[in-house]
Amino acid sequence: MKKLALSLIFAAVLAGCTEPAEPVQSVDWYKEHATERADRLAKCRASPGELSATPNCINAERAESLADAGKRRGLSVQPMTGVKMGGK
Repeated sequence: MKKLALSLIFAAVLAGCTEPAEPVQSVDWYKEHATERADRLAKCRASPGELSATPNCINAERAESLADAGKRRGLSVQPMTGVKMGGK
């Protein structure tokens, strides 16, 4: 019983000594903060096994996808000129 109590106390002390978790930013926040999004994505991609499933990495990836989709929607497609179709 004493060993269990000591183990629980030791675990509580260790839990109190760890660094506080970083705040989780939303997808919208990462969409609005391109520099921070790029920094986060660089960290996430440098250590994918450790970080890819964290909320900040997931939110930054989603924001990046949405930003890319927005860029693609904004592209104008120019018609091709001087190209003959189906002729001999």
